[in-house]
Amino acid sequence: MLEMKAAAVQAAPVLFDTPATLEKVEALAAAAAENGANFIVFPEAFIGGYPKGSHFGAPVGSRSAEGRSLFRQYFEGAIEVPGPETERLARLAGAIKADLIVGAIERAPKSEGGGTLYCSALVFSADGKFCGRRKKLMPTAAERVIWGCGDGSTLDAFDVRAGRVGAAICWENFMPMLRMSQYAQGVELYCAPTVDDRESWASLMRVVALEGRCFVISACQFMRRSDAPPDFHPIQGDASETVLINGGSLIVSPLGDILAGPCHGEETILYANLDPAEIIKGKMDFDVAGHYARPDVFQLQVNRMRQSPMSDA
Repeated sequence: MLEMKAAAVQAAPVLFDTPATLEKVEALAAAAAENGANFIVFPEAFIGGYPKGSHFGAPVGSRSAEGRSLFRQYFEGAIEVPGPETERLARLAGAIKADLIVGAIERAPKSEGGGTLYCSALVFSADGKFCGRRKKLMPTAAERVIWGCGDGSTLDAFDVRAGRVGAAICWENFMPMLRMSQYAQGVELYCAPTVDDRESWASLMRVVALEGRCFVISACQFMRRSDAPPDFHPIQGDASETVLINGGSLIVSPLGDILAGPCHGEETILYANLDPAEIIKGKMDFDVAGHYARPDVFQLQVNRMRQSPMSDA
């Protein structure tokens, strides 16, 4: 890992408008790079959006025509991975010479059925390369109506210019075994894109940093009702200034010290200088995948196979 400057982008996409959102990604990433950041993290579901406050007309045992129409609109704003949008983001990373982690709603290709959406974290290196993505393993609560479950085939960590990167999306961070799957791969930069804007989120991020002895960069959306189109009617209300997602982004050191944030109530970019020496200093007395692991007692088994409803006989 190189000594570097990290940025956590706290902003909202233009809900259901992916071309406009991509322009916003480019502008925000360029602004962060101009301020010296060479490792930039965007929130969960930034491309494609997080329609907080909508139930998609799907109470238990029922579906509505309006909800199906909203899902179609949401589906059309999702992207295929890889695809033209990932190519564009890779070019952006190369142009600004910064590693990028961008939350996105991914649409399954027709070769895989073509009807499922996934919440993913896309990873790009500063040399203009798309490294791969993490698909969220377990959507939470009503997210399961609109997102499918990822599998173990995308649990890889990635090597980018700044160092070794892992990602756990939103409430995946409450899954101890998923966290361990990242620590055991030597993650130095642990990214936690989220839309959890509660005060308690910062406590969890400090635990993750202390547990993994890694830097944690958590980017959360800050979204107002005005960031969504007029025909979107969240349960929080239709007043344009109503806050739907209130931020809470932060950056934490390997010993649990908060380096930036948490910040609520505004769109902003948080910055922190990260010194890789802090990781080794922290591991002197606690290396969760090394001298503190006790593999003679505990072992994590991960099914890394891609799951499919069809296989060759």
